[in-house]
Amino acid sequence: MSTAGKHENAASAPRILFYAVGANPAPWLADLQAALPDASLRVWEEGDDAPADYAIVWKPPAAMLAGRTDLKAVFNMGAGVDAILQLGDALPSSVPIVRLDDAGMGVQMAEYVTHAVLRYFRRFDQFEAQQRNGQWRFLKAFEKDKFAVGILGLGVLGSRIASGLAPFGFPLHGWSRTVKQLDGVTCHSGAAGLDAFLAASQVVVCILPLTDETVGILNRETLGKLPRGSYLINVARGAHLVEADLLALVQSGQIAAATLDVFQQEPLPPEHGFWQEPRITITPHIAAVTLRGDSVRQIAAKIKRLQQGLTVEGVVDRARGY
Repeated sequence: MSTAGKHENAASAPRILFYAVGANPAPWLADLQAALPDASLRVWEEGDDAPADYAIVWKPPAAMLAGRTDLKAVFNMGAGVDAILQLGDALPSSVPIVRLDDAGMGVQMAEYVTHAVLRYFRRFDQFEAQQRNGQWRFLKAFEKDKFAVGILGLGVLGSRIASGLAPFGFPLHGWSRTVKQLDGVTCHSGAAGLDAFLAASQVVVCILPLTDETVGILNRETLGKLPRGSYLINVARGAHLVEADLLALVQSGQIAAATLDVFQQEPLPPEHGFWQEPRITITPHIAAVTLRGDSVRQIAAKIKRLQQGLTVEGVVDRARGY
C-alpha cells in the first residue's frame, strides 16, 4: 500500500478517547459509533497512553492529556471550558480545545432565564410568599418600560437568551468584553461600559465565561450600582458571584431577589445562608444540561471536518479563556 493510501485509511478511522465525570459512557460510545462507524472508541483509564487522534472529555484528570502530542483536538462536552483550562501545563500546547457551540443548551438557557424574568416581572415570587402566609393581596404591576433586562455576556448563549426575551418587549441591554452589536439590544463593552450597563438594568443575567477577569465580578460594588430593588439571575458559574455580598445586599433590599443555578461549592452545603433566605431561589445547576444527541452530532461533524483537513468552529482561545 502506498503512503497516500495509508494516510487515507488512517483519516477514515479516527481513534477516539472518551472520559466524562458523572456520565455513563455506554450510551455516549454507542451514539458516537453510530455517527462515526469507522472510528475506534475507548474509555480512557489510568495508565492508558496508547495513541489516539481525538479526546472527548468533561473534567478530565491531568494524567489523561499530559504529554499527548498525538491528538488532533480535544472536545470539551460543554460550552464552559474553565474546568479543562485549569489543567494548565498538563494541556498539550499544540492541541486545539474545541467547545460545544450550543448543542441544545441555548434554548434551555433561554427558557430558564425567561421564566425567571417573567416570575419577577409579574411578581409571582411575591404572590408565592403571600400564599405561604395565607394572604390575599393585590400588588401593583411593574411597568415594562422600566423593567430593563441586562445580559452579562453576549456569546452564543447570551445572544440566545436575548432572542428568547425579545418577544416580551423588555428593554434589553448587553455587556461584553469587546464591542458587539445585537439587534434589539443596547450593547455596552469593556470596563468603561460596565457602569452604564449596570445603572440601566433592573434585572442582571450573568452568562459570562469564567476567566481571571470575571471571577467575583458580581460583588458588593458592582451589584450596588444596580437600581435599588433589582434582581440577579446567575446561570454561568458560581465563582462569578461573591456569595456573602449577595446575601447582605438581598437582606438590605438593594437586591430584591435572586435566582441562582450555580454556586461556589456544589452541591450547596446544607448550612449555607442561601437556604434560609426566601428571596433567593436555588436550582441545582440545571439551567442547561448537555443533550447527548445534539452533542454527538456536533462533535462527529467536527471530527469529520478535521479528518478532511478543514477548520471547525468553537476552538478555544486559551489566552482569553473561552
